[in-house]
Amino acid sequence: MQHRPRKRFGQHFLHDPRIIGRIIAAIAPKPGQHLVEIGPGLGAITLPLLEQAKSLTAVELDRDVIPHLESAARDKGELRIVQGDALEVALAPLAAGGKIRLVGNLPYNVSTPLLFHFLDQADCVQDMHFMLQKEVVQRMAAKPGGKEYGRLTVMLASRCKVEPLFNIGPGAFRPPPKVDSAFVRLTPYASPPFPIHDRSRYAQIVTQAFSHRRKTLKNAVAGLLDEAAIVAAGIDPTTRPETLSAADFARLSNGS
Repeated sequence: MQHRPRKRFGQHFLHDPRIIGRIIAAIAPKPGQHLVEIGPGLGAITLPLLEQAKSLTAVELDRDVIPHLESAARDKGELRIVQGDALEVALAPLAAGGKIRLVGNLPYNVSTPLLFHFLDQADCVQDMHFMLQKEVVQRMAAKPGGKEYGRLTVMLASRCKVEPLFNIGPGAFRPPPKVDSAFVRLTPYASPPFPIHDRSRYAQIVTQAFSHRRKTLKNAVAGLLDEAAIVAAGIDPTTRPETLSAADFARLSNGS
């Protein structure tokens, strides 16, 4: 089955059977679950998922790989393929009134927009298992104060639990990417870990704060919050944004 990976689609096809086995074990698919795979490629994960879950929906942008998928999946279960851009796919119709389990090897060039697109539809998502650039996963799960900690960390912390599971070397893919990868589990919160009254306000403050992460907080969020508002939230105005927790940012946004 020959298919030349396309750079414009960010294609790196997984082929390492040991890594594939670890991925399937981490997902632990079961019949009756609504599995949706993003970017199945040539089916390295699709086929073993299909064998265990018996049905699966795949969202694939590259029309040329679809015949390969359909041929390989024959007699392994019910494979439904949605041809299109995952950034434009609505998840609710795929959930059929239930909860979706999302899986995928996300193109690294659009991984962050995809994460937020899926989290915006988290009411119909049970969990997500993704292969991403290792550096991105480190940022997703970072603790306050570290160099990896930033906007992505704080925005995700308000929406889901982030669990890095294991790292994946470049040799597991064809062609090998120039970076290491990691496999991560995201579980949307049934109820928020802390209250956020206005998500757009929260996002605005977080974005501006981390655009000036080395400044003091009062200078980083100048124009959005004054010093009195920061003090009223119980936070030292002279601290740096990179030292604040997601809950701290929520208090800042709720009090403004």
